[in-house]
Amino acid sequence: MIFFPAILLGAVVGWWRAARRGGNRADKIQYAIVHAIFFAILALFATILYHRMS
Repeated sequence: MIFFPAILLGAVVGWWRAARRGGNRADKIQYAIVHAIFFAILALFATILYHRMS
């Protein structure tokens, strides 16, 4: 189950990237949400690929 940790990791990475760029709270939230969605999609494909291979 890498789906839920990937969402959390994506949110943390997004928040960190927005903070590095000097973003305000709304920017950090937006980056966190977008990164969480992107990481979730990657994790979903990785999970599907893993289950098809095994």
